[in-house]
Amino acid sequence: MDLKGVLLLKRRITILFLLVFAGVTVLTGRLFFIQIIRAGYYQQIAEDQRLRDIPLQPGRGIIFDRNHRPLAMSFNTDCIYAIPAQVREVKETAKTVAGILNMPEKRVYNLLTRNLSFVWLKMKATPEEAELIRQARLPGIKVIPRAQRFYPQRELAAQVLGFVGIDNQGLEGLEQYYDRHLRGVPGSQQAEFDSRGQSIPLGERRYIPPQDGSSIVLTIDERIQHIAERELEKAVLEEGAKRGAIIVMDPMNGEILAMASYPGFDPNNYQEYPSALWRNWPVTDQYEPGSTFKILTAAAALEEGIVRRNSEFFDPGYIMVDKTRLSCWRAGGHGRQTFLEATENSCNPVFATLALRLGKEKFYSYLEAFGFGARSGIDFPGEGRGIVPPPARVKNVELATFGFGQGISVTPLQLIQALSVIANGGYLLQPRLVREVRTPDGKVVEKYEKKVIRRVISQETAEETALLLESVVKHGSGNRAQIPGYRVAGKTGTAQKPVGGAYGTERVASFLGFSPVENPRVAALVILDEPQGPVKYGGVIAAPVFAAVVRDTLYYLGVPPETSQEQSTGPQGRAREETTLRSVPNLLRLTREEARRILTRTNLSWRELGEGDYVMEQNPKAGAMVPPGTKILLYYNEKAKYNVKSEPLVLVPDLTGLSVERAGKVLQEMGLKMAPHGSGLAVKQVPAAGTRLSPGMTVNVYFLEAGM
Repeated sequence: MDLKGVLLLKRRITILFLLVFAGVTVLTGRLFFIQIIRAGYYQQIAEDQRLRDIPLQPGRGIIFDRNHRPLAMSFNTDCIYAIPAQVREVKETAKTVAGILNMPEKRVYNLLTRNLSFVWLKMKATPEEAELIRQARLPGIKVIPRAQRFYPQRELAAQVLGFVGIDNQGLEGLEQYYDRHLRGVPGSQQAEFDSRGQSIPLGERRYIPPQDGSSIVLTIDERIQHIAERELEKAVLEEGAKRGAIIVMDPMNGEILAMASYPGFDPNNYQEYPSALWRNWPVTDQYEPGSTFKILTAAAALEEGIVRRNSEFFDPGYIMVDKTRLSCWRAGGHGRQTFLEATENSCNPVFATLALRLGKEKFYSYLEAFGFGARSGIDFPGEGRGIVPPPARVKNVELATFGFGQGISVTPLQLIQALSVIANGGYLLQPRLVREVRTPDGKVVEKYEKKVIRRVISQETAEETALLLESVVKHGSGNRAQIPGYRVAGKTGTAQKPVGGAYGTERVASFLGFSPVENPRVAALVILDEPQGPVKYGGVIAAPVFAAVVRDTLYYLGVPPETSQEQSTGPQGRAREETTLRSVPNLLRLTREEARRILTRTNLSWRELGEGDYVMEQNPKAGAMVPPGTKILLYYNEKAKYNVKSEPLVLVPDLTGLSVERAGKVLQEMGLKMAPHGSGLAVKQVPAAGTRLSPGMTVNVYFLEAGM
């Protein structure tokens, strides 16, 4: 071999050596990377392949009312799960499990054959089902306790509380909004398995305990919530309304004491109800407020100095704005009146005039200042903004209608938030539903204090507006909101509902107010949506609901009533006394038990005279108006069932909507007498239409100026 051949061979050997060296170096580096640098990573993968997780859900935090009464809590229930790799005799196992859990066999089979390390078979299994599964000792089929949500008060505050899903996540209401606090941190239970998917008896075990969620304390008071829901349900059913809502707020700090919606649902079984009932519409929905919105117009006009309590107006029954006629609710108008009287009368032309005097720029500045057209910031999901038309699209006619609450939409929450400005001296406060967040051991980790957003009007304007609203209750359309012993300020509302760009026949009746005027403790809003009764005015059907809710709330809070001479003997006291009178029922020919039952229900007492089981005579006579607790004398005789003088009875007619003169004439023609109360059109009568009375008896008829 020549020199050239030798050199070529050496070169080839060198190259081969370098290639081998490089390969070894790469393999060594790769091995170092895998075994040293990424050792932890691959070790984790190996562990994951032989370790399987069983998730452990934490206990969800409790939801308390403001006095620490539980409204939502969690408890453990047995849940059934499967580890498919461990299941033997899949068909037989599926048949057995399906029989115990009352599930379709095919569905169980499909679950057991899924390529997963873990599958749930049934949540919330009954104790009997769990025990039968344990006794069956089926490989791969296990029982584990799991936290489930429970609402002990059922429908109470359901739309506020919301509910949770099967995986412990909040889906609606406060359960959703405060989910990050309530849900806690999940844990896990791990076990080691071999290559065949079988548990290794002495294999590695790991347990990561779950961390229970924090609890929240609401501003809601369970007792006040009960009061609101009780009165709301009664009113909605009596008036045949589509739905209703009540909000009770502390106007001095923005805390919501009660928030009720009817109809409601049971969050323990929320799937059984239409989803529309889940919505807390006092926060999420908007509506045209009608005359309750006049509170803003009045306060703004007083603040700007364009009107005073004694300022004079003349209402011919309408106002012309850019060739458009805006009518007053009262045909013929209210004539000459002061601003105080216009507020009592809820006179639309006067408030349209004030809106025009304020001008678009000023009016919109007060809309913004009072919080309309923006979210309040309440701690609740899905809050609505209301609908405030852009200023560029608003002409004088629209501005005039805004003045009396038409053409603008608000949420119920916005409306009571604005009222609180009047009650607390001029400040807009952020409303709240939660007071504090507590750890499972009771330590307060977050506390929400009163939050002032801004000053809206002066103290003087707030006080002047409050006096105007008090006069509405004393002498105006809101007289049915009076509460004996307490000064009440408020405003009625009867709004037309827009349908397809025009206003239809349906109404929204409402009342908005607060008490006591001198030291406000409670503000409340009552809304009855689409009442179907003969009378739909807020002053007639919503104001009494407000009075009942606020009265019982003040009693519960221990707010002492006033005991002034005016309260007991003055005109206001007499009006209140009249509203509490009871009509004596017709008890003739009834048995003792029937008469006693009726008198008990009407809050009247009785004294029984004579022998026998049937009422022969009563004193006072049927139809008489008497105070609660009045003693009725009942005379009994065995033959009274047959021998009571059967003079021809008169059927009481329906007087609703008739004037005082016309109602009196109708009753006179039928041989009956009338005791009139108030003026305007008839809205209520005692005894009711359809009652049979003896000729010459008296019918009490209540009249009201058909205002807002």
